[in-house]
Amino acid sequence: MNNKLYVGQLSFAVDSNALGEFFASAGDVLSAKVITDRDSGRSKGFGFVEMATDQEAQNAIQQLNGKDLNGRSINVSIAKPQEERPRRSGGGFGGGRSGGGNRGGGFGRGY
Repeated sequence: MNNKLYVGQLSFAVDSNALGEFFASAGDVLSAKVITDRDSGRSKGFGFVEMATDQEAQNAIQQLNGKDLNGRSINVSIAKPQEERPRRSGGGFGGGRSGGGNRGGGFGRGY
């Protein structure tokens, strides 16, 4: 099924509700999500909309691609499947160093 759409070039002022309302003119919207930065909560300028059927998704592309939404000409296309990304180890806080072993640190301590 190709009823999930990628929406790019969004104004930072557009939220998920506004995105869903905008796409409702092209058919039944199952979900609309503006992607935000996890730390700041600010929009990343793109989102995804899931339409009820493949035909409604195609209609949305034809009707809304290039249209103005909050002063920006948006790009609408079929969403590509999310690629598997490798997980980071160490939790992102300085790497996962273990605490045992080399007690003294420094150089030349010939234990």
